[in-house]
Amino acid sequence: MPVGVAILTVSSAVAAGAREDEAGALLARLATTTGLRVLAIDAVSDDRAAIEARLREHVAADAEVVLTCGGTGLTPDDVTPEATGAVIERGAPGFAEALRAASLRHTPMGMLTRGESGIAGRTLIVNLPGSPRAVEQLFEVLAPVLEHAVATIRSAAGSRALHEAPPMTGGRRP
Repeated sequence: MPVGVAILTVSSAVAAGAREDEAGALLARLATTTGLRVLAIDAVSDDRAAIEARLREHVAADAEVVLTCGGTGLTPDDVTPEATGAVIERGAPGFAEALRAASLRHTPMGMLTRGESGIAGRTLIVNLPGSPRAVEQLFEVLAPVLEHAVATIRSAAGSRALHEAPPMTGGRRP
């Protein structure tokens, strides 16, 4: 079954219905196009407690991946990284690092994003910027690794079972 993804847009204007959710809608289209299963498309205001609560709801609903967009900048109400940090139990910084590196190839402003990434329970959470252009540019960095990341996170036998070569038979691997 395809990886199940919940999309959470962090924007007070979108949550209030005052602005269309362009970034979240684009993220959902990109996810579907790459074969992921979109479980939810949601919006929440720029409020740390509300973001934490919504992330915890998606984790409790057993979403395999939660992708957020928005709230990762430098303004006082950009609190998505802090909310994510309060929810994750184990960091997975490579995702956020890869997104920042890819963003810098497009604009020097990429270094201004403070997105986080990590694991809560059996759910991977990754913060993306709120700009539709950034979402489009950066999703291609995430897409190729999500299936393997989920398989690793959810592996009952641990990572060794995912990476061990099958036993050799007759001098050759099957």
